[in-house]
Amino acid sequence: MQKNTHDEITSRRTFAIISHPDAGKTTITEKLLYFGGAIRDAGTVKGKKSGKFATSDWMEIEKQRGISVTSSVLQFDYDGKRVNILDTPGHEDFSEDTYRTLMAVDAAVMMVDSAKGIEPQTIKLFKVCKMRGIPIFTFINKMDRQGKEPLELMEELEEVLEIQSYAMNWPIGMGKEFLGIYDRFNKRVELARPEDDNRFLPIDEDGELAVEHSMTETSYYKQAVEDVMLLNEAGNDFDEESIAKGELTPVFFGSALTNFGVQTFLETFLQFAPPPQPRKTREGDEVDPESELFSGFIFKIQANMNPAHRDRIAFVRIVSGEFERGMSVNVPRLSKTFKLTQTTQFLADDRETVDEAVAGDIIGLYDTGNYQIGDTVVGGKGSFEFDALPQFTPELFVRVAAKNVMKSKQFHKGILQLVQEGAIQYYKTLHTEEVILGAVGQLQFEVFEHRMKAEYHVDVQMETMGSKVARWIENEEDVKESMAGQRALLVKDRHERKVFLFENEFAMRWFHDKYPEIRLYNLL
Repeated sequence: MQKNTHDEITSRRTFAIISHPDAGKTTITEKLLYFGGAIRDAGTVKGKKSGKFATSDWMEIEKQRGISVTSSVLQFDYDGKRVNILDTPGHEDFSEDTYRTLMAVDAAVMMVDSAKGIEPQTIKLFKVCKMRGIPIFTFINKMDRQGKEPLELMEELEEVLEIQSYAMNWPIGMGKEFLGIYDRFNKRVELARPEDDNRFLPIDEDGELAVEHSMTETSYYKQAVEDVMLLNEAGNDFDEESIAKGELTPVFFGSALTNFGVQTFLETFLQFAPPPQPRKTREGDEVDPESELFSGFIFKIQANMNPAHRDRIAFVRIVSGEFERGMSVNVPRLSKTFKLTQTTQFLADDRETVDEAVAGDIIGLYDTGNYQIGDTVVGGKGSFEFDALPQFTPELFVRVAAKNVMKSKQFHKGILQLVQEGAIQYYKTLHTEEVILGAVGQLQFEVFEHRMKAEYHVDVQMETMGSKVARWIENEEDVKESMAGQRALLVKDRHERKVFLFENEFAMRWFHDKYPEIRLYNLL
């Protein structure tokens, strides 16, 4: 491989930001883009009344509610590195989208609210990262407000998530008395409110400020120095190998809203986050990022990123080799070849045509309905497929129809396009072909209804069916329609596979006892 291609690939840093809703994930994304020069003015999610919306929240419903419900892909250059951030939905109803996004990154940044500590959604997403063994970096946010004691937060991190931690810096005070951070890694103190241009003050060999400053007289400074000495004596050692394996998380304290500690975090993160990593195929082989063969996989499909053009974008994580616009790729699932002429890269809904990209990058392919989530794309005559992406078993179901039967064409087109994004799942009854949608959470139905009206101009009526236990069937040929009933509805999914929707766990057990020969299974 040419040296410049090697350098390009090793300069990539592709990561996701995970957190519980409202921990400040979108805000820190804005600040990172600001430092990368991608935006001039970092808008925060809270700034709705001013009409200043976060760059990474592009969908109308996100602007109205101040939440992220899709995974944005954002790219910028900083300090010789090409940074690809995948901004994931924080809302738990969209955990499936987040789950798949985490399959496309090499590292994760975990945001923690200093007042709330480790929250349920953070635990779920952390487990996915841990399962993949990817490095996790922790940013404890909102130090400009009163929160839990730093040592308590570190303890919670280790006990709840069962991961070792190393404090890269330490807060000096908090809330109104937040004076700055004691930077253990760079051996300096970063002032929250510098009186002149000296934002950083050096630390001497004894761990004390090497210059005179009024801060040294405060109890907050003395407490911080005492805490740091305790961490030096009894805390975990800094170990790059353990970070790379996802066994030790470096912890940074700061405030995304006031933009404090974010740049220091970014610079240190880019130093220790890994470049693109190999990925396993279904046959168990590993594809090296520096392989000359181009390959990648589709982890997300988004319809109508530009409503005026009714476009569909398939997001590809490049696993190996180089992408060049106009190249031909094979999609093994279809045994078909496609020429990639319409391709794009992103800053939320801003996009530009991309002519070249390398392993680690995320590119968007304009899609007319060929691709599916999980598809592998391979250059030349390659025909392997990467490991399948997870799909969740839905828990909530609704019957859905167009209010105006004259709009049934737009209704079916809209449903099929939105279903292919993977947030909702599509079923139909066997003979009447009524449309049933399944989802992990209620908010997905609300977003579906909103987007059908806004993007396809179709009003839908939804009849709640409540929660059901969905089970697929290994031996479909043995299923008879007489086995179905009020408590076990038999439907087909969008791949024409038969699925039972049981009223509850009891109904499923009753069915199992009555028809032991039918082998049922669920998705994740």
